[in-house]
Order: sequence, then structure tokens, then C-alpha cells
Amino acid sequence: EINLSIKKFKTFEDAEKDLWVFNPDEVYYKKILKLFDNRLYLKVNKTPHGIFKYKTFKDAEKDKIKWLSNKNH
Repeated sequence: EINLSIKKFKTFEDAEKDLWVFNPDEVYYKKILKLFDNRLYLKVNKTPHGIFKYKTFKDAEKDKIKWLSNKNH
């Protein structure tokens, strides 16, 4: 379960330290494994490099769907 409460910090360093886990438990490791199991990190940079011009938004969406559904990546 994710804690969605709002926290306030005086510095970015304090906020960063709040993310540290010094005593990970079984739940922590399960969350990490689930993160990698979802393979969300594999979705990054799956589109070809460059600039593409389209006549319509629908044409651009077709290419986007083609790139994201490509199983070769």
C-alpha cells in the first residue's frame, strides 16, 4: 500500500533522504520485484529517433501504436 500523505522538506537533500530504506522488510523486496516484473522500464525509448511529420493526429497515433506494440524491442 502506498502512503499518499503530503510531506514537507526544507531541502532537496532532506527529501532524498526520506526515500532511503535502511531496514528493508519482505514487503519492500516484493514491491521492488513487482516493479521489475512489470517491465515498465522496458517501455522507455522504444520509438525511433528523429522528427516525424504527420498530416493528421490519427496518422501519428497509428505510428505510436505500431511502435509500442512492436515485439522486437
